[in-house]
Amino acid sequence: MRLTFKKVAVATVALSLTLSAAACGGGDDSGSGKNDKKLTIGMVSGWAEGEAATALWKRVLTDKGYTVDVKTLDTGPLYTGMSKGDVDLFLDSWLPGTHEDYWKKYGDKLEKVGVWYDKAPLTIAVPNYSPLKSLADLKGKGSSYDGKIIGIEKSSGLYRVSQEEMLPAYDIKDEYKVTTSSTAAMLTELKKATDAKKDIVVTLWRPHWAYSKFPIRDLADPKGAMGKPDGVNTIARKGFGEDQPEVTAWLKKFRMDDEHLGPLEDLMENKFKGKPDEAVNEWIKTNGDYAKQLTS
Repeated sequence: MRLTFKKVAVATVALSLTLSAAACGGGDDSGSGKNDKKLTIGMVSGWAEGEAATALWKRVLTDKGYTVDVKTLDTGPLYTGMSKGDVDLFLDSWLPGTHEDYWKKYGDKLEKVGVWYDKAPLTIAVPNYSPLKSLADLKGKGSSYDGKIIGIEKSSGLYRVSQEEMLPAYDIKDEYKVTTSSTAAMLTELKKATDAKKDIVVTLWRPHWAYSKFPIRDLADPKGAMGKPDGVNTIARKGFGEDQPEVTAWLKKFRMDDEHLGPLEDLMENKFKGKPDEAVNEWIKTNGDYAKQLTS
């Protein structure tokens, strides 16, 4: 009996000390994602609008005392990570069309926070000097383009729509294939072609800084095969709204137009390539009032 009483007494003291430490803030719940100021934002490399929005919110949240970790992932792993709670936020979810497959698979484990850019279309673009005017004009000309439409990541919704919807709609699936690599590789091919005044066809989307950087235009899509314009959404892991009501409230009212987004994309992708924090610092010099109202 004395031995049992001693064990109980020791356990009671240990529990008391643990509770005291927790009450004083000594507990470490950094991995819980609840009621703390540590956030993980997922981002897909090369998606200019998402990179810009992520860098901006990293700065805004950091100024508010949050610790923000940005994880760069492909689209599929990013959605998977969010569904498991490993990623808190994603500011570049294209819904309802482009990321439809991912939302069907993971939507019950995610939360829609808000649409910050509406009417964002998927496009097929060519140089301004191209003889092509419409997607219908691609038919019968596959050999002129080596049968290739230069695409981006295979996990992207843009690849799925271009390959599985657009090619069959215009009866050119036997002439062309949409190549896959990365957004950066596609843009490199686009630059090489336009510098040399050669023809090229690429998958693209709006908003994107490439439209102001390169002499390009969209091919008309009379059959609507690329789908209706999506909204660019902020989505979160399940339970984020309850865990982080302050941040959720800020993101719900977040809106960005071309006037603010275009210059930030340009700074990030060109003047400060690979240095997103410096790009945001430069952008804030002329957009400080806009940045402040994000959390007002």
